[in-house]
Amino acid sequence: MPGSMTIGDIFSYITNFLGLNSPLDIIRLIIEISLISYVVYKSIQLVRETRALQLVKGLFFILIFSKLSEILGLKTIAYLLKGTIQLFGFSLIVIFQPELRRALEKLGSSGFQDIMLRKTDEDRIKTISAIEAIVKACTVLSQEYIGALIIIERVTKIGDIVNTGTQMDAMLSSELLVNIFTPKTPLHDGAVIIRDNTIKAAACYLPLTQNAGLSRELGTRHRAALGITEVSDAIAVVVSEESGKISYAHSGGLTRNLTPDMLRKALTKFLLNSNTDRKLFTFRKVKQDEQANK
Repeated sequence: MPGSMTIGDIFSYITNFLGLNSPLDIIRLIIEISLISYVVYKSIQLVRETRALQLVKGLFFILIFSKLSEILGLKTIAYLLKGTIQLFGFSLIVIFQPELRRALEKLGSSGFQDIMLRKTDEDRIKTISAIEAIVKACTVLSQEYIGALIIIERVTKIGDIVNTGTQMDAMLSSELLVNIFTPKTPLHDGAVIIRDNTIKAAACYLPLTQNAGLSRELGTRHRAALGITEVSDAIAVVVSEESGKISYAHSGGLTRNLTPDMLRKALTKFLLNSNTDRKLFTFRKVKQDEQANK
């Protein structure tokens, strides 16, 4: 009788239904659910605040409407919607191309690379110096209401963007950055590309973002900054010519109205690797101090 079922009977029914016949099966189920949850979470992170999110909402609406059509007996509409869903499946690679490319780039830049490669003490000092030069230059440009667009290349190489500008391979300094973006100078129009703490090229052309939901008050520099971060893992720093405000773009998102200190903290977070790298750097420094004291 259904009324005589106990909690133990219900639990037994659920475990039998799921095929959980041993503790190993339960552990396997937990691992599987965890992995699926992680993939779903990362997928949501990838499409959040991008055009892909709107496309996902549209697909979800079509699925719901198709199911309702079947329930209400609207066979023609249900047939057309099913055909639309099948066609959409073949179009996913084209529609989500920027997001898929970014996901694969992130996958390729992670994994064992962080374990195998670590910044040396000298590299970290150079990076810190580069951050200070960028912050100082942006501060001066902001005070003078001079527009600027600085792209900091990371793991994903953007050689095709570098080739659109003037090759420099110059030592990075705040004075040179300010001079490049000074109005009426030959290289002021376009973006500066920084690679390995050096100015690789200037006056480079960037792809504009295709995000139609952006505020209209964002100009070409901000849209170009978002565009390059949608197709690479680069960091884009923008100084507005109209307001003098400093912003940075990363992974297709824009953070605006930064103070110099906020910009310094953001660049430090993105360019000085992870906590494990900082711990490794600290460990090395302690060992060097101990050797120096002996």
